[in-house]
Formats: sequence, structure tokens, C-alpha cells
Amino acid sequence: MIIDRYISAEIRRPFVVSAGLLLVVFVAYSAIVRLAEVEQGVLPLMAALLLIALKSIVGLEIILPTALYLSVIAALGRLAADSEIVALYATGISELRILESVLRFALVVALAVALLSLFGRPWAYRQSYRVEAEATRNSVRLEAGRFLSVGDGAGVLFARRVRKETGQLFDLFLQREQGERINVVHARAGRLLTAGPGVGRVLELHDGRSYLLDPKGSRDAILRFRRLAIALRDPAREAGRRRKAESTLRLSGSGRRRDVAEFQWRLCLPLVTLLLAALAVPFGRQRPRGSRYRSYLAAIALYVVLFNAMLLARNLVEQGFVGPLPGIWWVLSLPLLILLILYRVPRGRR
Repeated sequence: MIIDRYISAEIRRPFVVSAGLLLVVFVAYSAIVRLAEVEQGVLPLMAALLLIALKSIVGLEIILPTALYLSVIAALGRLAADSEIVALYATGISELRILESVLRFALVVALAVALLSLFGRPWAYRQSYRVEAEATRNSVRLEAGRFLSVGDGAGVLFARRVRKETGQLFDLFLQREQGERINVVHARAGRLLTAGPGVGRVLELHDGRSYLLDPKGSRDAILRFRRLAIALRDPAREAGRRRKAESTLRLSGSGRRRDVAEFQWRLCLPLVTLLLAALAVPFGRQRPRGSRYRSYLAAIALYVVLFNAMLLARNLVEQGFVGPLPGIWWVLSLPLLILLILYRVPRGRR
């Protein structure tokens, strides 16, 4: 119908601009982080660029709903400012009919978000972890006199002298967290070895001492060693990586709470896309010569509250404070309740 095509065209223009700008900001932020790793010698340039592209795919699952929400408010706000909404009401077009036109466009965006969330997200994470693993194995990361984060942030390594020809390290220190205690290791010599894909890198140490310190009590322990091998990985982060890279079908059959939270998060995003589009319609409603800022501020505040509530709900499910039911689903009751409040008796006829 003409009204559907007209409203879709009005939404499409700001949607493309908003999505493009948000994507540029997201890519710029990712580039700052990754290029800093390139400068430090942690990643080669091509690996960093590939990781930025893969991270952008994951970011689109949030960028698209956000851009849709803002573009619907902007489009309907312009129509109201130019009195076109009043003209539509005068011809018998109700607000519910406008909502239907908006949801037709939003359904296409929600389908794209569903594909990204259910399939693109795990694929992008799998590729990212593969690229990071290859870059870690192939790069010389340690320089004398510089601190190096190892084990995906699980520890910090420092060596006073490095023999790059053989990869040997001399007079080195390692600090890492082990549960609630801190492990500090000093060794005369050592070297970084590449182990299997499930272990990552291994630090082989010779002639030193290992101190296991308890900041909250007196459970300290000291170990002297001639040879010690330490796997440099963070088990909690490894579990999180497997969960994010796992296929949606496999997650659906898992009963572990962290898998349930990830699965429900992927399913929620397309539904939230539709709810945000529906919420944007009454926020776009305003007097022809009224100020738009009040509606924009209220809409942004609602958006921030909604997504923070989703993140909170996901964390509660991951930590076991909330079961699979209601899981994350209870967050959707918030926009539904607001819709009931905002949608008063529609004007005009259908």
C-alpha cells in the first residue's frame, strides 16, 4: 500500500545513515584497541584488521536495532513537525495503522538481526579465536624489560634479558591469579613454548621459586623448583570463548546456566528489535511545532535502561541467581508494559 511504502522510505534514509555512523564509531573503537596490540607486537597488522572486521559482524546485532529505533523516532518526528501526521489522521489513518507500517519495515531488520545473532555471531567468534591463536603462535611477543600480558589476561610476564635467536628468557618474573590467591614466580631462565590448541602457550621455567600468596589470610606457600611448566590460559575465559563460539543448535540442548544465558540472549535480540520499533512510534508523536528534545531524551533513557536490564538479566542467569524460566525473558515485559502505557486510544479510523 502507498502508506507502507511512504513510511518505509522515510525510515530507510535515517536508518542507513544511523547504522553507518554507529558502525564507523564501533570500528574506530575496535581499531584503537587492535592497532595498539599491533604497535606492541602482540598481533600482526593483517590479523588485527581481520579481527576488527569479525568484531564488526558481532556488533551489528546491536547496531541494527539501535539504528532502527533512532530512525523511526527521527522519521515520525519529521512527519509530525511538517504536519504530515495530522494530514494522515485527517484521512482516517490511525496510529495503529502507522504502527503496522513501521513493523513491516522492522520485520525485515529483525530477520537480519536473527541471522546475525543465531548464525553470524558464533561464526565470527570462531574465526576470531582461530585468528588470535594463529597470531599468538606465530608472533614473537616478549621483549627485554617490558611487561607482557599472557594467558588471555590471566597473568603478567617480565624478563630482564631475552635471547631472540633461541627464544630463551633470563631473570624472569610471572604474576597470575589462581582463584582467590596470587601466584608470583621468579626463575633464572625459561622460554615460551607452543602447546596444543586446548592449552595455548606453556611457560617452561628453570631454577626458581613460586610464591602462592593469600591476600585475605595466611595460607601462603613457597615452592622451590628445578624445572616447572605453567600453562598460560584463563579457564574461565576459555569457557566463555567456547560458549560464544558454540552453534545455536548445540546451545539449545545444553542445560548449563551459562549456555542457557547465551542461547536466550541470541533469541531475545530479534524480539527486542521489534519491540524497540513499536516503542519508537509513540516517542515520535509530538505537536507540529513542539520540541523534539524531550521525546528524544526519554527515548534514549528507555533504550539505556532496556539494554542494561538485558545485560543484568543475562548475568543473573549465568551466575545461577535466576533459572532458565523466567531467564532473560522477564526483561521483555518492561517494553510491553511501557507500550500499554504509551499507546492511548488511537486517533482516526483504520
